[in-house]
Amino acid sequence: MGSETGDDGLRRRGCSCTKDDFLPEESFQSMGNYFKALKETPRRFIDRLTTRSLDSTEIHEMKARSGNEMKKTLTWWDLMWFGVGAVIGSGIFVLTGLEAREHSGPAVVLSYVISGISAMLSVFCYTEFAVEIPVAGGSFAYLRVELGDFMAFIAAGNIILEYIVGGAAVSRSWTSYFATLLNHEPDEFRIIAHSLGEDYSHLDPIAVGVCVIIGVLAVVGTKGSSIFNYIASIVHMLVILFVIIAGFTRADIKNYSDFAPFGVRGIFKSASVLFFAYIGFDAVSTMAEETKNPGKNIPIGLVGSMVVTTVCYCLMAVSLCLMQPYGMIDPDAPFSVAFSAVGWDWAKYLVAFGALKGMTTVLLVGAIGQARYLTHIARAHMMPPWLAQVNAKTGTPINATVVMLSATAVIAFFTKLNILADLLSVSTLFIFMFVAIALLVRRYYVTGETSSRDRNKFLVFLGLILASSTATAVYWAVGNDGWIGYCVTVPIWFLSTVGMKFLVPQARAPKLWGVPLVPWLPSTSIAINIFLLGSIDEKSYIRFALWTGVLLVYYFLFGLHATYDTAKATSKEKMTTLQKAEEGGVVAEKPGATTLDH
Repeated sequence: MGSETGDDGLRRRGCSCTKDDFLPEESFQSMGNYFKALKETPRRFIDRLTTRSLDSTEIHEMKARSGNEMKKTLTWWDLMWFGVGAVIGSGIFVLTGLEAREHSGPAVVLSYVISGISAMLSVFCYTEFAVEIPVAGGSFAYLRVELGDFMAFIAAGNIILEYIVGGAAVSRSWTSYFATLLNHEPDEFRIIAHSLGEDYSHLDPIAVGVCVIIGVLAVVGTKGSSIFNYIASIVHMLVILFVIIAGFTRADIKNYSDFAPFGVRGIFKSASVLFFAYIGFDAVSTMAEETKNPGKNIPIGLVGSMVVTTVCYCLMAVSLCLMQPYGMIDPDAPFSVAFSAVGWDWAKYLVAFGALKGMTTVLLVGAIGQARYLTHIARAHMMPPWLAQVNAKTGTPINATVVMLSATAVIAFFTKLNILADLLSVSTLFIFMFVAIALLVRRYYVTGETSSRDRNKFLVFLGLILASSTATAVYWAVGNDGWIGYCVTVPIWFLSTVGMKFLVPQARAPKLWGVPLVPWLPSTSIAINIFLLGSIDEKSYIRFALWTGVLLVYYFLFGLHATYDTAKATSKEKMTTLQKAEEGGVVAEKPGATTLDH
């Protein structure tokens, strides 16, 4: 199949790099075609908004557009360590001290429990989709099947930005911890360019070098990356165990006398921030296409990694707050300073080494995950199909990996950490909320099977769940400490979920593995994610709105027309194949013809 192409431009060309690899669709073949497509934008948008993909399309047809198959080499053990490697990174070593000192005190452990429960509920939703639709697209593929192209594109665009910005932030943190490990100031290895603005003048070549090394590891193959990640995660876990055990041996119970100095509001404020310490498991779901026996391995790998992560986070938070009074915790290097305060100055080097290991695995799994997201988006022709190509030798999407890590490296080279932190956004909670909604849609609505009466009941109950959850979050966000509002919104959410459970029949049962307690578990996931959104600052919403605006411009100028043309070309190809099959059947049934129907 080395150089095979079709008239519709859907089949890939191996390693070619021509115009048709970027804009092969009919709408972009001439300026006349493009202006005609722009005039048809409203009609095309309605078509794409109301059309949903199929499981079989994502699993078979979309994968075929990459030219080569990704290699199935991963087991539940690989996935679990990928999950641990993806999640336990710089967040626990930086965010814990900041949140304990500023917002929650020793009760930061409860913040980790709350955000961990929210993450676990999302893990369950992701797991059912990853088992049923084991492809590289992750949430993009799941939302495309259940909510349509448009919602999937907006969601995927935001999570890609999250990966790039998050990767840049971790890369710069890597440089800071590396400097600390060598007994230098965190900013000492950066180059100051006085001609640039203050926020972009601390150039970080080490961060770029780290991105290059991670890129090489990510493209050589996921099994090789898994072995590296496995070894690094083992070392990382040993350091975490040291931090926990050593911390408890130097504990002072008096530091827990004022457990929640900032009250319940402070605990939830910290939970909304610490939720980002759990980000990463969605990258593991993108590896479903490379997983052996996904029905068994994906649930064990994803859920197992989240359990390990949550337990480690809670124990580390407790040990930190037992070593030092919360008001004396250092916001930048909490564990290193805490060990110095109890007379174990040497331990700060071990903590810095552990943080470096953690950040390296976060970068590696993030690079693998973000490339697979981009690959599947390109398979749908929402991005240039050149990005969908899978290398025949390595079985990995090299083009997508290089593009994503190049963007990460450029941002990491110029941009200071505080700017990147402001960009770490509200979008991830939106993605997880949409995946929970998509799971409910998957279970309760099947086109052509669900009656209009059942569909309408489902939509009413889903609307009430979303409205009551939003009202609860808004009531919390405006700072009202009363309880009357919750007495209205929470019962509405509860009764809506009860109504969905007992008044709407499920239209589809999972084939291999399903989320338990439907609709309760996804409904709770929706409520918690929206509630945590109510605790996020204004800058995150501004960033979310700006980036979503950029996505909309791209979608209406390019993505919409590319996906519309691709869908029509695929439909035409199917009709042609069906007609040929029918004609063959007619020939076979003529007198004197040989048939095999007996």
